[in-house]
Amino acid sequence: MGYRQLGEHHYREVVGRYYEEFTVGDVVEHRPGRTVTELDNVLMSMLSMNDAPLHIDAAYSEHTPWGRPIVSSLVTLSIVGGMTARSTSGRTIANLGWDSIRLTHPVFTGDTLYAQSRTLAKRLSKSRPGQGIITSRTTGTKQTGEVVLVFERSFLVPLRGHGLDELTGY
Repeated sequence: MGYRQLGEHHYREVVGRYYEEFTVGDVVEHRPGRTVTELDNVLMSMLSMNDAPLHIDAAYSEHTPWGRPIVSSLVTLSIVGGMTARSTSGRTIANLGWDSIRLTHPVFTGDTLYAQSRTLAKRLSKSRPGQGIITSRTTGTKQTGEVVLVFERSFLVPLRGHGLDELTGY
C-alpha cells in the first residue's frame, strides 16, 4: 500500500484501497496529524453558516466553562474525516453514510488531531457488480491521546480490476 511499481525504479503513489485489500479488524493510523488553527475554525464556521459565538467570539467564550472558543464540531469532523480518505476511501465511488458520530471532548485552536480507522465489515454490493461496501470506525484524538471524536462510515469501493486507475493515470 502506498506505491505501485510501474517499472524498474519507477513508482506511483496510490490513493485508497481496493475492496480485496480491506480485512475486517485491521487498524490504520492516519498521518500526518493536523494542528487546528484559528483560521480553520473561523473559515469553516462561516462556510457552514455556524456563527455561534461559542466558536468565533473570544469575549463571549471567556464566560463559558472553557474560557475560550471551542473549535466547531464541523471543523473537527471535516479534518478527522478528511485525514482518513487517503488510506481508506481514496478510491471510493460513493460515501454511503455516517453513523454514531460522537464528540467526546472539546477541541481548541492549537490542538493537533490524529486519527485511526478500524475496518468493521465488508461485503460485496448486491446491486453494483465489481463493487463492495466497507464499514469502518474512525477515532480522532488530540496530541494528548484524549479521544475527541468517534464515527462509523460506510463507503463503496471498486474490486480490483474495476477501478479507474488505468483510465485516469492513477
